[in-house]
Amino acid sequence: MSDTLTPVLTASWGDERSWTLQAYEDRGGYGALKKALRQQPDEIIEQVKDSGLRGRGGAGFPTGMKWGFIPQDNPNPKYLVVNADESEPGTCKDIPLMMANPHVLVEGVIISSFAIRANTAFIYIRGEVLHVVRRVQKAVKEAYLAGHLGKDIHGSGYDLDVVVHAGAGAYICGEETALLEGLEGRRGQPRLRPPFPAVAGLYASPTVINNVESIASVPAIIDHGADWFASMGTEKSKGHGIFSLSGHVKNPGQFEAPLGITLRELIDLAGGMREGHELKFWTPGGSSTPLLTEEHLDVPLDFEGVGAAGSMLGTRALQVFDETTCVVRAVLRWTEFYKHESCGKCTPCREGTWWLVQTLARLERGEGQESDLDLLLDQCDNILGRSFCALGDGATSPISSSIKYFRDEYLAHLTHGGCPFDPAASTAFASEGALA
Repeated sequence: MSDTLTPVLTASWGDERSWTLQAYEDRGGYGALKKALRQQPDEIIEQVKDSGLRGRGGAGFPTGMKWGFIPQDNPNPKYLVVNADESEPGTCKDIPLMMANPHVLVEGVIISSFAIRANTAFIYIRGEVLHVVRRVQKAVKEAYLAGHLGKDIHGSGYDLDVVVHAGAGAYICGEETALLEGLEGRRGQPRLRPPFPAVAGLYASPTVINNVESIASVPAIIDHGADWFASMGTEKSKGHGIFSLSGHVKNPGQFEAPLGITLRELIDLAGGMREGHELKFWTPGGSSTPLLTEEHLDVPLDFEGVGAAGSMLGTRALQVFDETTCVVRAVLRWTEFYKHESCGKCTPCREGTWWLVQTLARLERGEGQESDLDLLLDQCDNILGRSFCALGDGATSPISSSIKYFRDEYLAHLTHGGCPFDPAASTAFASEGALA
């Protein structure tokens, strides 16, 4: 089973002081940068296109294609912005990557900036993870002192400055245009598009916005070649990725493997479900992706496979829940999060998430009636595709999917006058093994 894993970004995580420049260079770090500087920017873009690298932040858009959208005839400066505002419930891959191996991100930033002809890059990190901000700042400082950043990098004539920016801790700033608003000093709210960031992004200039893992994957592609990266994964979802497995497994953690691995394989790698319990439901890409169940254990975890199963791969935040978990309570907690994090700019999301919480809370208490399930679905329908950004869509995903797979559990709350998984409530479910 160990052959299933492909440690690339995570290969050095167990090294002593792996976050230092010395440890990174001992493993060949910044060799890809020197190789890239001997090439033309367009050659690098073509390599990333040929590799099949798709955005690791959830959307899965081809990275090289996104870089190619930058209009080089635009007289304004070009910018690279790294989205390190990891806020999706269940997602925990970018933060440990930046803590254990920040220099792979810095090297990726330099190569990517060179490819799109940007002379300034920003790394936007969630402000609440101050220890991560400090570690990346230290890595950037080390890169400057070593000549990897600044003026005339390694005699190439290329100049680059990198700014590490701490956000204010708003989930909405994970949305790329809200992130740009925050960078410019305004309230984090999504922008109307078009114009798209590639044409008019940061400071109304051409801007590429990529996730941490996307940019950190670039050095290995340059170092080993596009064919090496494309040899992993599936036909349309190439390469490797970090899968964050959390919840009711024996050994939760990060597992770097080719796209297309299944949850069954990942649970085996994690030592199985906790003793005496069975899988009930799980999220493939964080709480904003539709729930899946045990029947989906063998679905390939790539963009196409998960999409065909009715969900989204997202950030590969695999939250695993066993039969002791009340799906109604879990969905309510997630919905309360989205209500709290709504920026309030658009009515469907601002008002809709509030009403979703009211209806769900009533059902979780065992109040209301069966028609409230149809009311919930109607509320979701009035939010889905009608909100300004994807936050509203994400808020509806766990609700509609949980009703699809666990309608009986919603009804059981009404029958028992509360949560049947609560020892203080009815114990009717105990005989069925729900109360373990």
